[in-house]
Amino acid sequence: MGIEFRSVRKAYPDGRGEIVAVDDVSLLVPSHRTVVLVGTSGSGKTTLLRMVNRMVDPTAGAVLIDDEDVRDKDPVALRRGIGYVMQQAGLLPHVRVIDNIATVPVLSGVPRREARERARELMDTVGLDARLANRYPSQLSGGQQQRVGVARALAAEPNILLMDEPFGAVDPIVRRELQQELLRLQQTLGKTILFVTHDIDEAFLLGDEIVILAAGPRGTGGRVVQRGTPAQILAAPADDFVADFVGAAGSRRTLTVRDTPDGTVVVDASGRVQGILRAGEGTG
Repeated sequence: MGIEFRSVRKAYPDGRGEIVAVDDVSLLVPSHRTVVLVGTSGSGKTTLLRMVNRMVDPTAGAVLIDDEDVRDKDPVALRRGIGYVMQQAGLLPHVRVIDNIATVPVLSGVPRREARERARELMDTVGLDARLANRYPSQLSGGQQQRVGVARALAAEPNILLMDEPFGAVDPIVRRELQQELLRLQQTLGKTILFVTHDIDEAFLLGDEIVILAAGPRGTGGRVVQRGTPAQILAAPADDFVADFVGAAGSRRTLTVRDTPDGTVVVDASGRVQGILRAGEGTG
């Protein structure tokens, strides 16, 4: 399923008129691809994402899934058919892991026993130990809770996954593990994923395509300033804002190879080592 934003705008009233969160954004998220929304605070990333499952309705324009306007769908039915993962997992605190994962299928009429069987399969899919099934969320680590959140999002077998900074609240080591897990899952499952992050490195790692948004002056709303693959954006930033945002304007993204007595390393423009070049990874 593909997602399309057609000239969407979202404005909120305030005492002096209105505050525009998103201003005239048109965007296509192709089926079976991961598109990452990244940008500054207030650029409308989460607002756009929440338009897809009608947690936010646009003031103008339309959001379509496979050419059908989401406003023509019942919001509850729409949300049950779309996977949604947020930063704090959003698990039901007094419900065991197995039933947290099974929540949406049960609400949709799937027998509880069948839903639990599917939940156990999904625990394995996302790398959760089966022994955690009867624990409560408070008995899990942050990384485990996020894996439960991903499993729950997959439980209704949705074609679309919405992921709103899902790994932002865990430590860097767990975050890298979850990022690699998502890459593995996407290679296997091929979902249509719309992912929000403020971390450009995470965006480059996970996104087939990146959409960079910027907040305009107060009241004018977020806008798209560039869209492309990570390579396209790094090679040709649209403007100074993008170049600075992705690090192309400084030394961080300018890498060269250097031979040392201890092996071949990759260094940035300041001479700081960024990695090791192993045999077979060079260009020549």
